[in-house]
Amino acid sequence: MRRVYAPVTATAIIRAVTTQTSKEIHLARRPRGEPEAVDFALVDVAVADPADGEVVVRNTFISVDPYMRGRMNDVASYLPPFAIGAAMDGGAVGEVVTSRSPDLGVGDTVLHQQGWREFAVGLAHRFRRVDATAAPVSAYLGALGMPGLTAWVGLTEIAELRDGDTVFISGAAGAVGGTAGQIAKLRGAARVIGSAGTDEKVAYLRDELHFDAAFNYHDGPVHRQLRDAAPDGINVYFDNVGGDHLEAALGSLRTNGRVALCGAIAQYNATDPQPGPRNLELVIGKRLRLRGFIILDHLNSVDLFVAEVAPRIADGTIRSRETIVPGIENAPAAFIGLLRGDNIGKMLVEV
Repeated sequence: MRRVYAPVTATAIIRAVTTQTSKEIHLARRPRGEPEAVDFALVDVAVADPADGEVVVRNTFISVDPYMRGRMNDVASYLPPFAIGAAMDGGAVGEVVTSRSPDLGVGDTVLHQQGWREFAVGLAHRFRRVDATAAPVSAYLGALGMPGLTAWVGLTEIAELRDGDTVFISGAAGAVGGTAGQIAKLRGAARVIGSAGTDEKVAYLRDELHFDAAFNYHDGPVHRQLRDAAPDGINVYFDNVGGDHLEAALGSLRTNGRVALCGAIAQYNATDPQPGPRNLELVIGKRLRLRGFIILDHLNSVDLFVAEVAPRIADGTIRSRETIVPGIENAPAAFIGLLRGDNIGKMLVEV
């Protein structure tokens, strides 16, 4: 696993006014368009004493993910919106430092959903013990965590990947896309193609993750570059981007092709409704199947996913990169950078 520590621009840093026991990031206002540093607040809080059955966890890494942008809007969705003036949350790994529960002991490494803060306090059953000797703890937020599970479910359960398929993955240099491409190869895909936003990311897909083809979507129309990479068409499209990528995929999909609709990051900061693909009628004639999915509906697949993927991560067959931003105060900068595509692989904040 390769780690890259990302620079943080001065304009994106939020500084503490006072120093107390713990720091956490609150949503200060709802952004319009691309989030800005002023949309967040760094707040100093006291760490509460745990009650019976509770633990205190010192977070080591926190995850910033594209889905969090939707939670910054005050709209109904599959998860409640972040509240103004309250701590944000998301995936995190950390170490138990105080325990009043027989289920978790001091020193245990745990995975949980109280990110965006230095310390987390809660009932022990809300924290899942993970094996810190089986993989780097940060992997439980990446290839061995929610992004990896999303990639595995999207390919195996949603797109029903088959031997010999040609697979196209948009946003392939991210945590989900990079893992999806490698799983597709391991499961018998004949050809895996990825798109990314920089030449460095394209080289990463080809040279490190061994995609059969990759292209920079800034170099020309996506539909043309995809046609050049897959002149005979594709069977599966794993969509992380939406927009012109989805339109291009519909044009390249063969009859009875399958689409796993995972994300649409190209539209997350849009301030006006975005048009759908202009060639949506192809779904009918080609008998295509487009299915959106939310990983929370597939948590019963965790054991199958871990059994297949964990050994591949351990032996280096499945590779991943991490882009790490140091300091809880820089979590907003990491999130803004994620939406801009500054990361290769998983974007993390090291607390």
